[in-house]
Parts: sequence; structure tokens; C-alpha cells
Amino acid sequence: MPTISIIMGSTSDLPVMKEAALFCKEMGVEFELKALSAHRTPELVMEYAKTAKERGVKVIIAGAGGAAHLPGVIAAYTAIPVIGVPIKSSNSIDGWDSILSILQMPSGIPVATVALNGAKNAAILALEMMATGDETIFQKITQFKESLKQKITQANETLQHTEL
Repeated sequence: MPTISIIMGSTSDLPVMKEAALFCKEMGVEFELKALSAHRTPELVMEYAKTAKERGVKVIIAGAGGAAHLPGVIAAYTAIPVIGVPIKSSNSIDGWDSILSILQMPSGIPVATVALNGAKNAAILALEMMATGDETIFQKITQFKESLKQKITQANETLQHTEL
């Protein structure tokens, strides 16, 4: 049963959103991947959001470009945390339209927002949320962050031996 749901406004968002799926897969966390449009399939979005908890979903990652209403519409229909991924799409104004559409939610309907095209960070944040109640996920995220530290340590060692 998937515990993270990764959704996108259309399959054209897949090159960005697959990064969230790949990170969940790497961490061994089950996820579902769906395309739903807040504008073209609003009834399906509502049903999806209202039934997420009974399907076992603990965190929703929603990516959208342009007007980017998908994360906010989902957040309006569920108390499950929603993480929005603004996507610079073909109809975006440098991505700012997507960023502001997701970031500027009204009081009472929050959507956590990551950087433009930041689907991997959304997955990391989703797992960190889940780690508060799951020791296995906590350990995996801790190990992942330790590996980041090791990469920087290794990079500094390499720099020490670099001739300019």
C-alpha cells in the first residue's frame, strides 16, 4: 500500500516528478504515481484527495506548472500534508506563476512548497515528515544526510590535491 502519493497536472511534468519517485524507490518507501488535472478533471481530483487517507497515503507530493492549482485544490479536500512542487512548464512565466500559485495559499489551507522543479526535495521532506513516527524511515533519512556530508568531505579532500 503506497504511503506517499506523487501526482502531477499532466504527464508532461513527469521528467521533474520522477525525481520524487526515484528517491522514494531508493529509500524503499511505497508510492503511487498519478496524473490529475485541477482544471480538466476537478471531480477526479476531489475524489482522489478525499479518499487518500483510506488508501493509506500519509503525504501527498503534487507538482504543477502554469497556474499550478493542483496542490492547493488537493489541500482543500484533505488534512493529509501536501507538498507542492512548482514546475517550469511550457506555459510558465519563468516558473514564477507556478511558485506563487502554490506558495500563496490562503490561511487554513497550507501547502508546503519546495523550489522550482524541486521534486527530489519534496520527497526528502515527505520522508522526513513520515520519519517522525517511523524509526526505519528516520534511520534511512539520517543515513542519506550523512552521505551528503561525506560527499562534501570527499570533495574537499579532492580539492586539496588539485593543481591550479
